[in-house]
Amino acid sequence: MGTRIGRRKKAVKDGFERWAELADHVLIIAREIQFRGYQDPRAVPLTATEGMVMRYIQDHPITAPNQIAAAVGLQRSNLSTLMRDLERKGLIERTMSEGDRRGVTVRLAEAGRRNYLVVRREWAAAVAKAVEDDTRGLDGALGLLRDIAAGLIAMRAQTPGRDMSRAGA
Repeated sequence: MGTRIGRRKKAVKDGFERWAELADHVLIIAREIQFRGYQDPRAVPLTATEGMVMRYIQDHPITAPNQIAAAVGLQRSNLSTLMRDLERKGLIERTMSEGDRRGVTVRLAEAGRRNYLVVRREWAAAVAKAVEDDTRGLDGALGLLRDIAAGLIAMRAQTPGRDMSRAGA
């Protein structure tokens, strides 16, 4: 088995420190998945923000830009450039809304649906391999992570704070 980060024998940590350690591991896992890239040549690489938008669109295949922005915590103005890039990559289609010619409807393109399946397959393979396909505790971990994600989204401020991806910039 590979090197395990954080497998240190230490005194029992308080709750705050354990939550901080969990958050740290989530960030490490996300970075490692992103760092390894994709083996499948059909995979279209995305930035973290593009990935969040595409994840939302998978569950809402016909939607409006303002709904996407609100759901993923982006300002509407920042979404326009991102949507152009996703459209250029063939992952979404944008059309004028039927009822309001000023509005835009965003649709999941077939290539976007396929890309999500391809990259999820690669994520699953990488994560499973990292723990030698040991699924003990997987259901509990998934439940906890779902609850954390839902709680963080529910607590999200209406106006985003400082973008940590640009820290120090």
